[in-house]
Amino acid sequence: MSATRYTYLGPEGTFTEAALRTLPEAATRELVPMVSVPAALDAVRGGQAAAALVPIENSVEGGVTATLDELATGEPLMIYREVLLPIAFALLVRPGTKLSDVKTVTGHPVAQPQVRNWLSAHLPEAHWESAASNADGARLVQEGRFDAAFAGEFAAATYGLEALVTEIHDAENAETRFVLVGRPARPAAPTGADKTSVVIWLDDDHPGALLEFLQEFAVRGVNLMLIQSRPTGAGIGNYCFCVDAEGHIAERRVGEALMGLKRISPKVRFLGSYPRAGVTPDEVRALRAGTTDAEFTSAADWLARVQDGRA
Repeated sequence: MSATRYTYLGPEGTFTEAALRTLPEAATRELVPMVSVPAALDAVRGGQAAAALVPIENSVEGGVTATLDELATGEPLMIYREVLLPIAFALLVRPGTKLSDVKTVTGHPVAQPQVRNWLSAHLPEAHWESAASNADGARLVQEGRFDAAFAGEFAAATYGLEALVTEIHDAENAETRFVLVGRPARPAAPTGADKTSVVIWLDDDHPGALLEFLQEFAVRGVNLMLIQSRPTGAGIGNYCFCVDAEGHIAERRVGEALMGLKRISPKVRFLGSYPRAGVTPDEVRALRAGTTDAEFTSAADWLARVQDGRA
């Protein structure tokens, strides 16, 4: 395995590359762009890279399905950390292009909902076609296949384009969450501001099935930050659920919730416990009474004394 190589959703000039370069270790790694999320992750699975950075959630569109599906169904991998990146688009064009010249535009499918209102207001007649990534859209403009692309302003220099319009976004404070994914290993120690990700399959479709697994978290005071259903491929009505929960698997409340899930679910895939981006332990909400590690330990000691006839 190449311990110094990181892959990412390419080509060069994507928001994913920009997010990757915010990591301190990126300065000492070989950063290799890949044509798709599955290709970036398969390089890790095959040992050609130590880790891959891929988008997993957008504040406008929600979960990135290509990443969620790969993590849920492919050979197991584990999330080691997350990166949050503010997102604003630029309209990249070949030098000399005016706004009135733009008849065709491109960008990643996730970008379109984030610029839909701007397009309607400024380029209502322009025809949109999706590209594999925003940077790939810039490459297609460079080749003359489209008049303009929505991408990061930083991609302009890479592809010999210019930013005709900058700071384009329909939603203020839009951001994308990226995850650094590697091969399964022991999770890092808790930081006090952590997140745990799992994928859960329902045993069968019956009334209250979803409520049953939500209760495993609720009764232990574990807050859920994301729940997204994804089809399993086994037919209409068959779903798994991608879940992000506050806390670390080493914490009793989280660990016991996962054990409870494993009792009632035919399959639970652990995707990792890792630090939350941009959150310090002081900013984490106080735990509900009865859900701290000390209280779990005290309850277990009480039960042991009762069973031993000492209580």
